[in-house]
Amino acid sequence: MPRRRTGRLAAAAVAAAAAVGLLSGCGYGARAGAAAAKPAVEPSGPKLSADTVRIGYFPNITHGTALVGLQNGLFQKELGSTRIKAQFFNAGPAEIEALNAGSIDIGFIGPNSAVNGYAASRGTSLRIVGGAASGGVKLVVDPEKIASPDDLAGKRIATPQLGGTQDVALLHYLAGRGYRVNPVSGAGDVRVLRTKNKVVPQAYGSGSIDGAWVPEPTASQLVALGAKVLLDEKSLWPDGAFATTSIIASQKFLSAHPDVVEAVLRGSLAANAFIAADPARAKADANLRIKADTGKALPPAVLDPAWAGIDFTDDPLAGSLRTGAGHAVAVGLLDEPDLSGIVDLTLLDKVLAAAGRPAAADAGLDAK
Repeated sequence: MPRRRTGRLAAAAVAAAAAVGLLSGCGYGARAGAAAAKPAVEPSGPKLSADTVRIGYFPNITHGTALVGLQNGLFQKELGSTRIKAQFFNAGPAEIEALNAGSIDIGFIGPNSAVNGYAASRGTSLRIVGGAASGGVKLVVDPEKIASPDDLAGKRIATPQLGGTQDVALLHYLAGRGYRVNPVSGAGDVRVLRTKNKVVPQAYGSGSIDGAWVPEPTASQLVALGAKVLLDEKSLWPDGAFATTSIIASQKFLSAHPDVVEAVLRGSLAANAFIAADPARAKADANLRIKADTGKALPPAVLDPAWAGIDFTDDPLAGSLRTGAGHAVAVGLLDEPDLSGIVDLTLLDKVLAAAGRPAAADAGLDAK
């Protein structure tokens, strides 16, 4: 693929998203925090090539791989005496900013935020090195106002952030149904409002939004308030599989410390195996981590359906990454990007092979 203009709209989207966050009182510092939970396993054994690895994630059910891995010490077991410094975020642009600034080395993040960060840096900032989750995203609406997609005209629908994975998905869906929306301002036939996930339930309860295209557990929080699921995003993808959470690493850290990145990937596989073997305990452990980070656990009425809607996977689902980037281009949030090299599955394939499993598909995006 020849290199084309990649940064203009991606950078504009990231900058606009940051501006929206600042205007709503959630600037960079408010959207990130040091993880509060104590390590489940103390560092011990041989130290890898780095003294510390800084891992970013969201205290969110779609980041269950990270939550379970941290809560049960599964990453630390693989890292030996290399210490983990965990930091949580509530928005993809803030995590990308931290990665670019060198504040984190590895991150769990939505794929569109990874694409935006890669495009804005002209392919120099990060690589997607693994997968973590698929699914767990829904369009949830007020049933008294919206009974079908034809009722969306004139309604106010929230997404977590401008240019984020769910924002692009909603804009593409609306365009496919003939609705016209300005991709940056959100004005149009349907009003798209960028609203932090933690604020969405309050906004719905007050009537300031009529629905939201959001990941779990926010979707289930709205259902608990009386909203109805109008669309599960799984229905829009072949076999219902699309990347919700990807694992990224800064190119600088990946080059200098491949052994550390490999260890984190082994921990990720261990976390997903733990989830598959004992989903009830894994769900409870993820909730403990959320409570430690945010001060509040999810109630069973929200946690149970949210967890059930997510498929935890080691596969980065690179094909859906390319498709999602195409959607961002189609709605006007991204110039046609050159994504060659955004994926580097060398270490993931090594870890999979050691586990007797086949290599992951790279959809032609691998850095090799």
